[in-house]
Amino acid sequence: MASRREPRHHHHVYVVALSVRVLDEPRFRKANPAYRPGMPCVYVGMTGLDPDRRFDRHKAGIKANRFVTEYGLRLLPELYEVYNPMPYEAAREMEVELAVALREAGYGVWQA
Repeated sequence: MASRREPRHHHHVYVVALSVRVLDEPRFRKANPAYRPGMPCVYVGMTGLDPDRRFDRHKAGIKANRFVTEYGLRLLPELYEVYNPMPYEAAREMEVELAVALREAGYGVWQA
C-alpha cells in the first residue's frame, strides 16, 4: 500500500514597503487612523508563489493591488520570513494577524 504524503506547505505571507506618497490616498489614510507619522507604510498579503515573484507580478499589474503597483518599493522580509512557508489556511490567518499587529505598532497598513 502506498503511503500518503503530507502536502508540502507553499503559502507565504509577505510585506511590501510603500512610498509615503500613499498617504495622499484618502482610502489609505481612512484605513489607518492611528498611523504614527514617520512609521513605514506597508502592504500585507499572502500568496502561493514565492514572495519575490508575487511582488514582481504586482509591479507588472498582474492580479495586482493598486497601492503596490503605484507605491510599492521593495519587500520587507525581516517582517515575514519567520512565518513562511505555511499551509493555506494558516497563511490566510497570518495575513490578517500580521496586518493588525503592524497597524497597532503605528505602521500605515493596507491589507486586502
